[in-house]
Amino acid sequence: MIRVAIVDDDAMVLTGLRMIFGGPVDIEVVGQAGDGASALAVLDQLEVDVLLLDIRMPGMDGLATLAALAERPRRPKVIVLTTFNTDDYVLRALALGAEGFLLKDADPERLVDAVRRVHAGEPMLAPEVTSALIAVATKAPQANTVASTELNSLTPREREVAVLVARGMTNSQIATRLQMSLATVKANLTRVFTKLGVDNRVSVAMVVRDSEARPG
Repeated sequence: MIRVAIVDDDAMVLTGLRMIFGGPVDIEVVGQAGDGASALAVLDQLEVDVLLLDIRMPGMDGLATLAALAERPRRPKVIVLTTFNTDDYVLRALALGAEGFLLKDADPERLVDAVRRVHAGEPMLAPEVTSALIAVATKAPQANTVASTELNSLTPREREVAVLVARGMTNSQIATRLQMSLATVKANLTRVFTKLGVDNRVSVAMVVRDSEARPG
């Protein structure tokens, strides 16, 4: 059973998410909160595997909550709930260790699938969020030129994996596209991270996008 807690200051969102996760037999909503401080109190009392966390909340927001969770010896995996106008917040949440990013209006099936994947250790980024993150990040004046150069060190298969990551595909989708096992995809992705000197999928996507934008 995957134990889920939901943190959002919108009562309608809380109700809707509880209804969505009330159906799957392998997921149980064990707690909810309306702000970060209340969420930390819930986590003090309950065992939670996956935390669905809103970013913008009054009082202690999602970023402050992530920062507080980083100080704990154990914390649940975190899926950030976002909208198109919170791109900068999502970039900062990524740096604070969030494992997933979803739009609040995502299909119920996608939400349920994301919880299962993140619980299993697979990062989950909605394609729309990936594109928005890349658009924001590439506006920064400094480009990671070292990582862009290292893209040439990837094997053809590793480069294929990196390109599909940049398109917002999950590990399972990449495995299907390239006719590889999930374990092989993960192994290739680990090597991509190492060779590019990055530690998350968005950074891989940024390197690929930067490389494609370069002339020649």
